[in-house]
Amino acid sequence: MLKSARTFSYLFGYLPIAAKNLAKFKKRKVQLGQPEYSRLIHSEPQKWASGIMKRTGSEVEVSGLDYLPEGPVLFVSNHEGNFDIPVLLSSIPKPFGFISKEEVRKFPIIPSYMEEMNCVFLDRTDRRSAFKSITDTIGKLQEGHSILIFPEGTRSKGQGLKEFKAGFMRIAKEAQVPVVPIAIEGTSRIMENNNNQIRPAHVTVQVLKPITPEELDAAGVKAAQLVKSRIEQALAEVQ
Repeated sequence: MLKSARTFSYLFGYLPIAAKNLAKFKKRKVQLGQPEYSRLIHSEPQKWASGIMKRTGSEVEVSGLDYLPEGPVLFVSNHEGNFDIPVLLSSIPKPFGFISKEEVRKFPIIPSYMEEMNCVFLDRTDRRSAFKSITDTIGKLQEGHSILIFPEGTRSKGQGLKEFKAGFMRIAKEAQVPVVPIAIEGTSRIMENNNNQIRPAHVTVQVLKPITPEELDAAGVKAAQLVKSRIEQALAEVQ
């Protein structure tokens, strides 16, 4: 109970500081190039996420950061728990946005940061929103921004990989960017598997070798399975 209280108190208590810093960052936007501004914006969510993970008492083991290429990429990760985003924000030095459910817009401050991070919002009850989220994500990548996507759509809670929705392959192929698979294991043990009480857990994050647009084209209709199988293999080695 204490770790839950500390974690959520920090999560929302940090927001006034984040709001103040965001206003400062926006004033510098016209003075900075896109890469510099992206790194500046990323620095604040990274601090916030690191603070959250510290308060859970969890240990995060990261490998494969040397695989991160220059330029925009489509990060494709399995989705185990609610702490996937804080874990990845605190672990991956390359700035990225992500696809998020529309409901997040109701929170204070957080959506403003997400917009500057080039996140894409999705209303899962609206088919037109789903289509727009794909085209918006392609546009973000073509503009030079990296994006993270969870093709399972919902959390597995550590119960094995769910089906990968094929829409992410259209994004990667049309944007012509590498896919960087990420295998994340252990986040469900922080909250989901404890009746939503926060407990420390050992979490592993494996950044896997990028899959080039040429490799995706060569894989054809099996491209989605190629990405899924690499993540699946990496998770099997950890477990």
